[in-house]
Amino acid sequence: MPLILEPNFREEGKRYFRDFSPGDDFYQSLIDLHRDLSDEQSAQVNAKLILILSNHIGDIAVLREAMALARAGTAAS
Repeated sequence: MPLILEPNFREEGKRYFRDFSPGDDFYQSLIDLHRDLSDEQSAQVNAKLILILSNHIGDIAVLREAMALARAGTAAS
């Protein structure tokens, strides 16, 4: 399974009139997830979410590619 880099957000049974609307819904949910959390709690939620979604994806090659893309351009401390 190749890593999907094009917008790919959707919700079962929901029709959208604009291509960006499902992505907007996701980003709003992500903001809501972090609302009222401390920086430490937010980092913990992010770590849990990464592990849950990584398990769902399951394809190690795809996960490695995603990690490389996420790290690209980020300077090591």
